[in-house]
Amino acid sequence: MNTLDPKSLTLQDRLMVGDCRELLKSLKEASIAACITDPPYNYEFIGHKWDHTEIERRLDKVKTSNTLVKNIPYGSGLAGGVRNERWYKKNRQNILEYQDWCFTWGVELFRVCKPGAIVAAFNSSRTMAHVQVALERAGFYARDCIVYRRSSGIPKGFNVQAKLEKLGEPDTERWAGWHSCLRSEWEAIVVVQKPLENNYLTTLHKYDVGLFHAANEDGSFQSNILEGIPRGESEDFNIHCTVKPLSLMKKLVSMMVPKSDNNVVLDPFAGSGTTLLAAQELGIPFLGMEINSAYAEIARKRLGMSAIDHALASGRPETLPLFAGAMP
Repeated sequence: MNTLDPKSLTLQDRLMVGDCRELLKSLKEASIAACITDPPYNYEFIGHKWDHTEIERRLDKVKTSNTLVKNIPYGSGLAGGVRNERWYKKNRQNILEYQDWCFTWGVELFRVCKPGAIVAAFNSSRTMAHVQVALERAGFYARDCIVYRRSSGIPKGFNVQAKLEKLGEPDTERWAGWHSCLRSEWEAIVVVQKPLENNYLTTLHKYDVGLFHAANEDGSFQSNILEGIPRGESEDFNIHCTVKPLSLMKKLVSMMVPKSDNNVVLDPFAGSGTTLLAAQELGIPFLGMEINSAYAEIARKRLGMSAIDHALASGRPETLPLFAGAMP
């Protein structure tokens, strides 16, 4: 345990299937240059097995709902419900358990990160504070919150006027335009960092990390708001319900991971592998962890790992695709 060096892994071994809280324990200390990930942030998931039946149930629930956002997995109180005192009492313990759950993987993540390593974790506006607090408890310190502004928002929430009209109540015009929430057009990315060793230059010289690449191609300075990012083409075989645009993940990887065979970017909640694919296309070594075997198989297909398995089995390794730092 605690001796696996991600740099030494072959490509087909760079996607581990299992619970990241256990898998992280196998990694060598200070072996990860950055972590860019999209952990689950619906509290009902915590403590439950992510099997195929449960995922299908949640997807079906979202499809038949008029209020739930279609591109995030269905959760308990976070995804719906009236925010009254009964709702709060029911969900408060889940909120605290979620924060503790983030702390458990945050502790191991802190250990395997290099000093100065940056961690970027997608989350919702209602859960980002819990993730940040949990990671600070684990040893990281808060750096920023990047706003990923989507190309469009989804109107949602409780339409008071429509409900009153349905009930046949008079004077509904008074409540025209009143809803229970605003249209959400952005997603939070919590950014924390492992403390530097002495200062930026010492950390940079020793570990090759610690800074942000903030210069854009047009000469402007990158802000903490990412917008105007195309979604790209969808893949029919990719059934994952929270797939991020590849262009977005390539932007984040290029901002936070200096290109080097010694710098491995980690995604402990790899899903269908978009972070890993972004790193692969940028020529940066990666390591992914995914608890759901169906999603892991999708990631393997996107990364060309199935082709690698076939090439090795057929005794024709010369057909393997090139991959930065992957093959020893």
